[in-house]
Amino acid sequence: MTELAMRGQPAAIDTLLRQIRPMVVRYCRARLGCISGHYHAADDVAQEVCIAVLSALPRYQDMGRPFASFVFGIAAHKVADAMRNAARMAIPTENLPDGPDDRPGPEETAVAYIEAERARALLARLPVHQRELLVLRVLSGMTAEETGLELGMSAGAVRVAQHRALARLRAMAVEESIA
Repeated sequence: MTELAMRGQPAAIDTLLRQIRPMVVRYCRARLGCISGHYHAADDVAQEVCIAVLSALPRYQDMGRPFASFVFGIAAHKVADAMRNAARMAIPTENLPDGPDDRPGPEETAVAYIEAERARALLARLPVHQRELLVLRVLSGMTAEETGLELGMSAGAVRVAQHRALARLRAMAVEESIA
């Protein structure tokens, strides 16, 4: 499939994009959802990733790794670019609302932010391999098989590693709450 897409066959390119786009969108939403609070920015980055993959496809060389590794490499760079840009830009808001504001209030927002920061801090304490596995499996919503392809593991090994990583997170959370 990838080889046919590399040669420019439209049907193969279409099929390839249909396969990679959902996982790219999940990845971008998981990594960028916290920036704006809306998924539109993450969806825009996912679109940029797909365009970049198409642009780089003729130069792609199979080095024995799954094609998804190539895609996620591009996605990681595009997400990093988006994070840098978001840090420099102010997000415009409406001057006058059209109706009642049903969004969470300041207290709920503060509590959610604190809980998210705690989760990020706990994730940061995990070894890189376990952290990436949880990001792909839990946050991006990839299947065990997709995650295994990305990380070079069997689906069963992914499930076991996920169980261990979650158990480790739980233990760290309990330890943190006692201290």
